[in-house]
Amino acid sequence: MTDITLYHNPACGTSRNTLGLIRNSGVEPTVIHYLETPPSRTELQKLITDMGIGVRDLLRKNTEPYVQLGLAEARLSDDELLDTMVAHPILINRPIVVTPLGTRLCRPAETVLDILPDPQQGAFSKENGDALIDEQGKRISQYMDGYEERP
Repeated sequence: MTDITLYHNPACGTSRNTLGLIRNSGVEPTVIHYLETPPSRTELQKLITDMGIGVRDLLRKNTEPYVQLGLAEARLSDDELLDTMVAHPILINRPIVVTPLGTRLCRPAETVLDILPDPQQGAFSKENGDALIDEQGKRISQYMDGYEERP
């Protein structure tokens, strides 16, 4: 059984679609509801390092705390931003998926396909009806390269 961890917000469609794609590969992931059980500062820093992104790249900008706390200001250090994300986990962008093949912020949801060790088991469509995987478990070509998620 493949070990996969999903930092999940069940209220987020992208997160639900990512969970669906993981399950469509035949794996039941460890699901961490990060708003209820946020990662520690050390865990968050490791996730960011493993993803190869900057701290600001994981910061959700379309949330009320982002504006209220003035997080757009360039003067804030990575350490300050990490502390703020730990204190306000709603500021952590999601979903984050950890597999033996890597760690990714899975926006759009189909990004998870790049790090799933096991193939898709059958057809999969997003909640909005967009088909991502055909009946043979293959990616539908329009979603293979350069696809941007709908707002």
